[in-house]
Amino acid sequence: MRDDRPFAGADPPAAIFRYSRDRRGEHPRARLAGWTGILQADAYAGYDQLYAPGRLPVPLVGASCFAHARRGFFGLADIEGAARRKARGKDSPIYPVAVEAVRRIDALFDIERGCNGLGAEARLAVRREHSAPLMAELYAWPTKQRSLLSRHQGLAKAIHYMLRRWPSFTRFLDDGRVCLTNNAAERALRCVALGRKSWLFCGSDRGGQRAAIMYSLIGTAKLNNVDPQAWLADVLARIAGHPASRLDELLPWRWRQGDRVLPLAA
Repeated sequence: MRDDRPFAGADPPAAIFRYSRDRRGEHPRARLAGWTGILQADAYAGYDQLYAPGRLPVPLVGASCFAHARRGFFGLADIEGAARRKARGKDSPIYPVAVEAVRRIDALFDIERGCNGLGAEARLAVRREHSAPLMAELYAWPTKQRSLLSRHQGLAKAIHYMLRRWPSFTRFLDDGRVCLTNNAAERALRCVALGRKSWLFCGSDRGGQRAAIMYSLIGTAKLNNVDPQAWLADVLARIAGHPASRLDELLPWRWRQGDRVLPLAA
């Protein structure tokens, strides 16, 4: 998944899907063998060896997702949801500490909205001035709260999730390209989750690989504000007679329908 628009990057957004028949960690290790850089992802254990000190050529640098961290607190701070559950006779207490955690994380998101679309250096300057002090408080405050809780409580688990990965949660303070969340990738994956009730199985590994190709084409078209159906119909009709040396003209971000170039999404 590539979307550089949040930091005014020049490269057009694109998505690529790769098929794996299961969720074992060997698959991301094979896909990313030899690659170096920052990997922003959730806490899926299959990525752990990518960050390991012995990984060659070098360990990947992890960047955690604040949307995943917030989710652990939000379920314990959802006042409206608790009211609905109570009306159904289910006990659902509200934790003031969780409410405060959500408020503090949301303050970081508010700052991000103000610098979204700026260049990486400008965005980093805003973060160091405004977000860094909030992050220092966000670390000290739950550290104190955790000492007052049983480690088996849901609230303690939500705090532990964030604190044990703190260096990767602060990565956005060192690099203006890093987003607060990996929501761009999560949104691109929604098509898979939404389709499960309609197509539960791929039929074969080959079918899964073909599905990944189609997901990549359709997802990239959507990211570039292009109607996937119109784009695919036009490209499939034209591609046989299109010069092989100019196939890049048919990519979603360069595609022309008639005389009109569809613009990138803002």
